[in-house]
Amino acid sequence: MLNILLILLGKSFSKLSNVLNLGAGATWPGHIALKFNPNFIRSTIGGSTKIVLIAGTNGKTTTSTLISEILKSNGSSVVHNKSGANQLNGIASAIITGTKLFDNKLSSNYLILEVDENVLPLALRELTPDYIVCLNLFRDQLDRYGEIDSIIKKWKGSFEKLDKQTTLILNADDPQIAFLGKDLKSKVLYFGLNENEQDIIEHGADSTYCPSCFNDLNHLSVTFSHLGNWECPNCGEKRPKLNVSTASFYPLLGTYNKYNTLAAALFAKNEKINASVVEKTFKNFKPAFGRQEEIAIDGKKVKIFLSKNPTSFNESLSTINSLNPKNLLIILNDRIPDGLDVSWIWDVKTDSLSKIPNISVSGDRTYDMGLRLKYSENGQWSMVNSKFKIQEDLKAAIKTALNKTPQGQTLYILPTYSAMLEVRKILKGRKIL
Repeated sequence: MLNILLILLGKSFSKLSNVLNLGAGATWPGHIALKFNPNFIRSTIGGSTKIVLIAGTNGKTTTSTLISEILKSNGSSVVHNKSGANQLNGIASAIITGTKLFDNKLSSNYLILEVDENVLPLALRELTPDYIVCLNLFRDQLDRYGEIDSIIKKWKGSFEKLDKQTTLILNADDPQIAFLGKDLKSKVLYFGLNENEQDIIEHGADSTYCPSCFNDLNHLSVTFSHLGNWECPNCGEKRPKLNVSTASFYPLLGTYNKYNTLAAALFAKNEKINASVVEKTFKNFKPAFGRQEEIAIDGKKVKIFLSKNPTSFNESLSTINSLNPKNLLIILNDRIPDGLDVSWIWDVKTDSLSKIPNISVSGDRTYDMGLRLKYSENGQWSMVNSKFKIQEDLKAAIKTALNKTPQGQTLYILPTYSAMLEVRKILKGRKIL
């Protein structure tokens, strides 16, 4: 009876939040439910619902959305925390939204949940998933997460307690992620790319040591950052055999999105979903909010590339540079969702920005990013006569950048997480969370 009341209260709160344009109500309903019933998540999952958890630094929202859309196209009922609320309260809120009125159990075919890196071990105390998809681990919000090694240690300890019910889908090209699959009771599947985007490991790469013996790794090929076909010359540890390495169609630009696509494709393959359904879904796929999302404004296009750490920022730059961009707005914030330490911007490869005619910078840490740009191209840019314009006020910065964008052209925006939410609210008039 308690859960029925909490679900009714949560649905009412979420509806009110939407009506008053306060957001999607993606966290508070779950927060209230867990306050009154700490076992709410565990006690509301029906036995027939398959649970899929998606974790990693980059790509969680895109991958979970790809998986959800494949399942819907295949005729399955799906509950998904699509707003990206990936803490325990967001998980509880997704369950509330997906549970029928006056029911006390979730009855959908699938529950698809993207999960925060630190929350994954906590979620595994509440849920016994059918799948865990692990995408990658990069340095991100070090003030909150700590180094990659500390996250891997927590994950490894949790995974060792899993039974045969859970299938792990792991990125074989990330050494730390691949190593999670060793010596487990669970079934383990691997995805990766047989591509060579660059010749050497780039500056700022995060996992360059063997996860088994801690010796320097050799890379036979590199896609980006530390991802690629790796091996250890000391102990012989190497990239596992790939179950999937190509897709018939990639719905989004960028090498990093190929990994997200392969993870979703491998999940679908293991669920025995027809390949034609998967390909059709990929071809019709619309990007999740802020992840190459495109918004039309007065005959112009705005395309948002969430760029929240060195790796995602570098990959965003690489992707938009291939599109010959003319107009760019960079937004750097240092709020709780972004991480308070912005020193990571010095690992961003900003030299290529000199090729873009119109660049604007905004956000809470506008001047930090401006200084970073000043030192691009070996300091050849000048704060006085450079092409980029600094504006502290975000609304004004967006207006200026749009004014500089001719009709029919695209303004590319690279924001950190909280900045992305602000941009969407300014452009679309409502919050996502």
